[in-house]
Amino acid sequence: QVQLVESGGGLVQAGGSLKLSCAASERPYSSHVFAWFRQPPGKEREFVAAIRWSRDSTFYADSVKGRFAISKDKAKNTVTLEMNSLAPEDTAVYSCAVGKCPSYSTTKYFHWGQGSQVTVAS
Repeated sequence: QVQLVESGGGLVQAGGSLKLSCAASERPYSSHVFAWFRQPPGKEREFVAAIRWSRDSTFYADSVKGRFAISKDKAKNTVTLEMNSLAPEDTAVYSCAVGKCPSYSTTKYFHWGQGSQVTVAS
């Protein structure tokens, strides 16, 4: 079973940047899709971004489009989420996940990381 380990969360001032990484314990299948979700305090988990492992297709939630960028490093089995122009409403626990198709729904993903806290101070 693939294990996902996130790193890179923390505290940042509004307007700042952070980078999250998600390392897979083994090489993903070419059909896999990696995604980032986040869960703000008191709210449900929501889709942030996704990337196909075998192609360069990327997908973003409207709320982060133009500010966040998802990328992959096949040599390191790692997916990265670069977050720029952060705002207090981006504060959440960010989790990476693996599924078979890009989807906004958490039910389409079958491996999840433990989550990483991102806090944006105003």
